[in-house]
Amino acid sequence: MTIPYVTDIDPAYGKVVEVSPSIRRVVANNPGRFTFTGTGTYIIGRGQVAVIDPGPENDNHIAAILEGIPGEEISHIVVTHTHKDHSPASRALQTATGAPIYGFGRHPVLPEEEVVRSRPTTWDLLLPTPEELEELKKSMAFPSDDENEHEQDEPGDMAFNPDVEVGHGDLIKGGTWTLEAIHTPGHISNHLCFGFKEEKSLFSGDHVMGWSTSVIPSPEGSMGEYMDSLHLLLDRSDQFFYPTHGPRIPEPIAFTRALIAHRQDRERQILDCLSGGSKTIPDLVTEMYVETPHILHMAAGQSVYSHLVHMVEKGIVETEGPPSADGSYYLEVGK
Repeated sequence: MTIPYVTDIDPAYGKVVEVSPSIRRVVANNPGRFTFTGTGTYIIGRGQVAVIDPGPENDNHIAAILEGIPGEEISHIVVTHTHKDHSPASRALQTATGAPIYGFGRHPVLPEEEVVRSRPTTWDLLLPTPEELEELKKSMAFPSDDENEHEQDEPGDMAFNPDVEVGHGDLIKGGTWTLEAIHTPGHISNHLCFGFKEEKSLFSGDHVMGWSTSVIPSPEGSMGEYMDSLHLLLDRSDQFFYPTHGPRIPEPIAFTRALIAHRQDRERQILDCLSGGSKTIPDLVTEMYVETPHILHMAAGQSVYSHLVHMVEKGIVETEGPPSADGSYYLEVGK
């Protein structure tokens, strides 16, 4: 099944743009490989409003949020998860408004041995070339040559500490709006989506994005949990998904089904590749992602690794010892 990607968006940096009767968006000027045109911060309601995913530590973006809603009160600051393109601005916004910060919890702290196993040392073939990174800067209109954070993986906001911890099914209520938290681990263990009851829509963070599939970086993320979380959304009746990066997604349930089918196809591809013998992750990425731009191969390697961890857990793929980024993988005997 082909994923019906949605990519048409004018980021209109620094401007608050109405995207529905009760939803406004302002996009941070932090485009890149993982952020598309930038972090889309959503303003929910009128008068007394909630801000979802305030974004990175960027003074211009924070000023745009505050100046774009004159005479209105920010009563809630809501965060989908603790990557640095989503949550750090919550602190400055709280300083300016006094509003409490809502989120699942602090950034996950992982056992060092799991982190070490997940760090590749043999993936040189997948690294973007300097020329590719330079071309990306030009095409994405980077604000300056010093924006090196856009060339890195998604780092964690270790300072994030919500005033109110929110769990699955919890409601956050304001003057004219109600948000329902849906715990959707996968991209990261503390990821939340938020159902907007009054408009039957979902703020999907990085769990479901229209412009790209989500990177699932094991061990911070989990392919098994990601698939379970995608299936969780199929029982909903949302009219739109509003991801933090890119435009809103029409027909979101069909889009989610396409994402599930895509991941199932990737698993089948891995099995097909391994049918010829033991392979490393660079081997698999090179064979599976022939039509994908090379600059995305490192991200693809992360997702392949997470698939392999999940497939080892299910007992259909084997490796020596615990799964590792630099390991070799092969089919279980008799499968």
